[in-house]
Amino acid sequence: MERILIQLITAFTSSLGFAYIFNVKGKRIFYDGIGGFLAWGVQLLAAAFLTNEALCYLLGSAALTAYAEGMARWQKCPTTLFIVAGSIPLIPGGALYRTMSYGISRDWQAFFNQGLETLLLAVAISAGILIVMVLDQIWHNARALSRKRKAQA
Repeated sequence: MERILIQLITAFTSSLGFAYIFNVKGKRIFYDGIGGFLAWGVQLLAAAFLTNEALCYLLGSAALTAYAEGMARWQKCPTTLFIVAGSIPLIPGGALYRTMSYGISRDWQAFFNQGLETLLLAVAISAGILIVMVLDQIWHNARALSRKRKAQA
């Protein structure tokens, strides 16, 4: 339990730090930290129940994107403001390091296996973001169309 708490606090502070580096102002820095906390928390929760690491990352990035879409509407700012810093904890740095390490040591079989796993994690993160953004856009377009039809009737 202590290890999970440390990971969540680290996810929060890393997102907070990157929000500061990206020149995010005011309360939005704190909201970016919450986004990183949420993304990593969902990924950890999914990992407790699922064995597929890529699916856990997809769920974490999907939760982050849903949060970012809501915060962007509430704060009246771009969604990317919350996605970029909030996704920092999800970046597979360890997998990328192992990939490069195998490449430098010329262990080509391990390099390609680890590289494929790293690529899969990156695609899962991207897919989670894309799926939620598309669903959100469909939802809002359908609501706007429905309101327009009611106004005409």
